[in-house]
Amino acid sequence: MEPVEGKKSNIVSFYIIAVVYVVFNLRLASDLLSSVLATAKQILMTAPYVIGITFVVVSVIQYAAGGEKVPWISRLRLFFTIGIFAGLVYGIYDYTGGAVPQQLP
Repeated sequence: MEPVEGKKSNIVSFYIIAVVYVVFNLRLASDLLSSVLATAKQILMTAPYVIGITFVVVSVIQYAAGGEKVPWISRLRLFFTIGIFAGLVYGIYDYTGGAVPQQLP
């Protein structure tokens, strides 16, 4: 694989996908501190799963490319992309009340 680190458009798109990753994992609360803490908790809860899936995907890509290493910026892009999907799924679960315990009458 040829390196993609040098192109300016690739760097800009990398930062854009990083911001989208944070937006999809954003958890809003009543004040700023609570929102930051909830967002950090969300990212830390999903990060191990996202890292594991990214590791498997990168391993498959490297195997398919004949052992050629995937550049780090591409690995981070995959991490952010998988994290966006994880944040979306967990956000839907969270906002639809899936995380709220049922109260007995």
